[in-house]
Amino acid sequence: MQEKSITIKDKTLFYRTIGEGPCVVVLVHGFGEDGRIWNGLIKSLKNYRLIVPDLPGSGRSEMIDDMSMDGMADMLQKLIVHETATVFYREGEPGSVVMIGHSMGGYITLAFAEKYPAMLRGFGLFHSTAFADSAEKIETRRKGIRFIEENGAFAFLKTTIPNLYSPETKEKNPALVEEQIIAGHGLKSEALIAYYEGMIARPDRTHVLKESRVPVLFIMGKYDNAVPLADGLKQCHLPATSFIHILEHSGHMGMQEEGDLAKSALSGFLSHIYQ
Repeated sequence: MQEKSITIKDKTLFYRTIGEGPCVVVLVHGFGEDGRIWNGLIKSLKNYRLIVPDLPGSGRSEMIDDMSMDGMADMLQKLIVHETATVFYREGEPGSVVMIGHSMGGYITLAFAEKYPAMLRGFGLFHSTAFADSAEKIETRRKGIRFIEENGAFAFLKTTIPNLYSPETKEKNPALVEEQIIAGHGLKSEALIAYYEGMIARPDRTHVLKESRVPVLFIMGKYDNAVPLADGLKQCHLPATSFIHILEHSGHMGMQEEGDLAKSALSGFLSHIYQ
């Protein structure tokens, strides 16, 4: 694994690269996380060249001026073009990467797919959705913003992270939940608030799924409170080619709760694309 950084418009984006070759996979983490959330899956993807960024405002990456889903998609586009310039014959070669987004990372992936479709060979929504926030969801996020403003980022994460896991995980593996809480200790309030504002403002992107000319992966958790299974299933029929996996014992964190099944789902999807 190589740890790298790139400076774009005076802002530094930190990322990791693993592996070599022309089969490039970009793993985009979600809200309240950084690129380390993918560590459990990385070893199973030895045949691919992985790019694993810390999104702006997370991990070791600086916040950028435009913290919207589109703004962060633009930042990833520049990173991918930079990192793959030595892999492909020309920068940003069409059909060059597969992008997998977890939760908020899925929203960014959809923005990327809308703006830069020629740069994708496939993409995946890992506990994520193309639907815009409902009025109820917007109010929940607004309450979250107020809580962060009054109590700080870490207090917010301690309150909300346990709700991302299934009842079974919380009972049998509480250390896993605690580990993620500790990992979020360095996140700043202004970054979490910016993420929430960006998620609230994002549009419905179901048309991206309908118009996709590349395969789309859906990984969903039976006990997901953030992106309920019933809502996730409503979008799976939209792409021409869908790969659908339901994790029966997971909430919103399937890469940790059912890591082996998540690895299998992702590996099968990538094998189909890069066969």
